[in-house]
Amino acid sequence: MFEEIENKYANLLVNRCLDLSKSNSLFIHYYNDNKSLIDKVIALAKEKGIDDIYLDELDKKERHEHLSKSLKEIENDSYFDSHIWDEYAKKNAAFLMISTEFPHYFDDISSENMTAAALKSRTTRPIYREKQALNEISWCIAVMPNIVWAKDSFPDLSEEDAYEKLLNLMMIATMVDTKNPIDEWNKFLDKQRKLAKKLNDLEITSMHYTNKLGTDLYVGLPQKVIWECAGYGDNLIVNMPTYEVFTSPDYRYTNGIVYASKPLMYGGALIDKFWLKFKDGKVVDYDAYVGKEILKGIIESDDYSCFLGECALVSKNSGVAKTNFVFGETCLDENASCHIALGDAFPECIEGGFEETRESLRTKGLNHSTNHVDFMIGTDDLNITAMTKNGEKLIFKDGDFNI
Repeated sequence: MFEEIENKYANLLVNRCLDLSKSNSLFIHYYNDNKSLIDKVIALAKEKGIDDIYLDELDKKERHEHLSKSLKEIENDSYFDSHIWDEYAKKNAAFLMISTEFPHYFDDISSENMTAAALKSRTTRPIYREKQALNEISWCIAVMPNIVWAKDSFPDLSEEDAYEKLLNLMMIATMVDTKNPIDEWNKFLDKQRKLAKKLNDLEITSMHYTNKLGTDLYVGLPQKVIWECAGYGDNLIVNMPTYEVFTSPDYRYTNGIVYASKPLMYGGALIDKFWLKFKDGKVVDYDAYVGKEILKGIIESDDYSCFLGECALVSKNSGVAKTNFVFGETCLDENASCHIALGDAFPECIEGGFEETRESLRTKGLNHSTNHVDFMIGTDDLNITAMTKNGEKLIFKDGDFNI
């Protein structure tokens, strides 16, 4: 059973999500817990003529050992270097990252160590990050379960039954449970592009988010803003799954308070029941019932990580939401609910953005940061009122599109 699912999933990733025509190279980042899926991805890639495949394989025990070192040792530990990413980015390789979670496995690691390791990893691959931001390389982040995650999700089941249940939920979220996942994604993305066009036609200048959690947030948008969805540009899918229509705000004009609606896993650490308060674009206050120090590390990771870089609209009836399950993994949970992101913005979300420098884009309101961290804010009663070229319009009503 698992074999059939993995074959369908690998086919979706290789033949729909990635573009293997730009280079003879493929870079795969994954934990060895997911090696069975990776073997199938490699086989399909080789069928397409790819012979330069780099396996950036992680082991959770080894990673825990390195994260357990002193802060100074982590800052100088080559284990967290990502220079090899840049070497493959120079080749215009396609990049596949398989995301998986290990709940509570890294709970004994300090927030300072987690933040330092994440920062070192991000800052040692600048070429990759820039090419990724400018869509000069093909890349995709996809999800896959593991036994630790499955048992944490379903502690009363055996390891095999827990894994099967979590896998089946993920395959529903990724449409791999359908007869032809590629056809289903193509049909869905056609609908998403129509939603993005409607939003673009409104010429929105600002949005006001409200719900009963207490969210009361105003977000300004830059001039010549563009709303996008997965499948834009060269029509690839950079997140699997993806149910969002997104844009980048003007980072200077966010005011009010926003409450997270779901937990956030960051580098293996949990942040839960948190809120952020903004003034003139910047986070000026925050709190979290769980993981406040981790949240602090995200906000303070650089001078611009305390500003917004993304606003994404996701229907409460999305494929992930229909599972009625909180996965505790951002790539999944952000596609069950509207989300926003601290940190880096998307150049493609402003007219002519790919032709401008990051410095120039910043003067027009697009944030630039070494970080980009999504967190979920959508609820069944979330309303978003937009200021458009024709005045106010309720574009999101009770957790769903209203356009």
